[in-house]
Amino acid sequence: MASKYDALARIIIQNVGGKENIVSLTHCITRLRFQLRDESKANTEVLKSTDGIVTVMRSGGQYQVVIGNHVPQVYEVVCEKAHISGAQSEEAEGDKNMAWGAWMLDLLSGTFQPILGFLAAAGIVKGLLAVLVFVAGASVKDSGFYQMMYAIGDGFYYFLPMIIAASCAKKFKCNPYLGMSIAAALLYPAMVGLETTGTLFEGTLMALDYKTTFLGIPVVYPKSGYASSVVPILVATGVGAKLEKYFKKIVPDTLKLFFVPFLTVIIIVPLTFILIGPVAGILTNLLNAFFQAIFAIPVLGGVVTGILIGALWQILVIFGLHWAVIPIGIANISTYGSDLFMTPYFAASFAQSMVVAAIYIKTKDKNMKTMALPALVSGLFGVTEPCIYGITLPKKKPFIISCIAAAVGGGILGGAKVLRYQSGALGFFGFMSFVKDGEPMSNVIWAVIAVAVAMVLAFVMTIATYTDDEPKAKKTTLAKKASVDEDAPKSVFAPVKGEVIPLDQVDDQAFASGVMGKGMAIIPTEGKVCSPCDGVVSAIFPTGHAVGVTSNDGVEVLIHIGMDTVKMEGRGFDKKVKEGDKVTRGQILVEFDMDAVQKAGYSLVTPVIITNTNQFADIVTSASGTVDVADELLVVM
Repeated sequence: MASKYDALARIIIQNVGGKENIVSLTHCITRLRFQLRDESKANTEVLKSTDGIVTVMRSGGQYQVVIGNHVPQVYEVVCEKAHISGAQSEEAEGDKNMAWGAWMLDLLSGTFQPILGFLAAAGIVKGLLAVLVFVAGASVKDSGFYQMMYAIGDGFYYFLPMIIAASCAKKFKCNPYLGMSIAAALLYPAMVGLETTGTLFEGTLMALDYKTTFLGIPVVYPKSGYASSVVPILVATGVGAKLEKYFKKIVPDTLKLFFVPFLTVIIIVPLTFILIGPVAGILTNLLNAFFQAIFAIPVLGGVVTGILIGALWQILVIFGLHWAVIPIGIANISTYGSDLFMTPYFAASFAQSMVVAAIYIKTKDKNMKTMALPALVSGLFGVTEPCIYGITLPKKKPFIISCIAAAVGGGILGGAKVLRYQSGALGFFGFMSFVKDGEPMSNVIWAVIAVAVAMVLAFVMTIATYTDDEPKAKKTTLAKKASVDEDAPKSVFAPVKGEVIPLDQVDDQAFASGVMGKGMAIIPTEGKVCSPCDGVVSAIFPTGHAVGVTSNDGVEVLIHIGMDTVKMEGRGFDKKVKEGDKVTRGQILVEFDMDAVQKAGYSLVTPVIITNTNQFADIVTSASGTVDVADELLVVM
């Protein structure tokens, strides 16, 4: 049964360079995420001007076609038409050619994008529960309503490694149940509940408690556990994917079903406990010692520590190393009744949120607004993962701005030696952590000042610097002129000399279906393309095979010289104008070698399309047979 997205899917496949140019395809909330063999083969401007596509972006090594809320349906049809099984057509060769940084961004983005909506939802639930406790008192925690809602909010974060495992497995192209099996072992209650039996590297900065041994090797289990962690499961799933791939090659086909999973898990799970856990623990201890040494510096120690913790907090959260700071804060509150060491982190979530708020205000991308709003709400409640992974980190500069603003706020908190008296409160409700009966209100005042400075700085810097990635070209909008009758028919003249044929006879579904707009096609008898009207060159491909002109009456005309001629990579095409040039009717836009096009095996049929057809009542053809460049071809009503 034909889908209403068939035509759109075919246009997308053709204009990303054909199915042979697709290395892999995934999708997130609003966009198709392609990895292409050669991005230069993609017709970005054609895709941008296609009805049903919001814009096209390049980020993190991906070619992203922004669709909107119905992207899952479009994704399914594209996979069907391009004969893509699952999330990719074959092993992603493009991954091997990525720079390490781009690969890491692609991994994090591809892993977290599909779960962003639920991350935000869980964060909002936790924030609302904090409000409820503040208003109704701590006794509300005993109610069934609170327990149920808390399970929704906190449960997602507790089992985050398992959720990440399933999503990450798709990026590593392994069985998702492999990643989930690893995560299940990390979170298994019997392992979590084991008592400490010894200490590795006792008396050193790398001292680590262990709970049991595996074949005589100590099994280190972090004091904070693996709940809500990110890096251990990412690394474990990646290594597990390599093992699975290896065993698929060497295990006989008749035994693959059972022995590939068996061999993989019995190696990767112990390896995670005895190697990945200790490495993460050692890094935590080293960071712990580093921060404590800096804080001990006289006079400036608090400011320097505050700046470092504020600047690095979001980065530590990404890699799960923020536990280098949290245990110190919890221990201080437990021992002394207050803590000033961990306080500087408090400004970070507000800085991150204000960056997203500025992006929400400034972006013209409707889908970015759709993603930014729930992320902003979640961030203000103190849960910034949706902000980080969904918006600021993929764009890099906004993430850096959030770190800078958080560093300033952290420096104020550290320098003022602001004390907090409890832990656990998130976002705006965290201000209550600085209040205690009988203690001065200066702690709250300084916290408000630091947060306000961080928020203003983050917002202003983002407003001043943010631009959308490859923003969709604005449609030319002309002011009303007294001399122009807007209701009068508008003529579009033939841009090339030749034989006129109906658009539905063009051997290309994108044009023949009319999805790109109404118009006619011409079989040229002369290698010259002239302007079909007085106006402005709104687009011209680097290859010269297609050109768009917007008339002074607001009619947008696309002239596509031949079929698939983009593959000629500009050979045989000579551009005479550039984007933004004012042109008059009959002025030469492009000269092309007809013989070269035919010798290369491509059709000369040249569609002439009104791309903003939906803005007019009708498009009427006014020519047949043969036409010259001076002849009227279309009448726009």
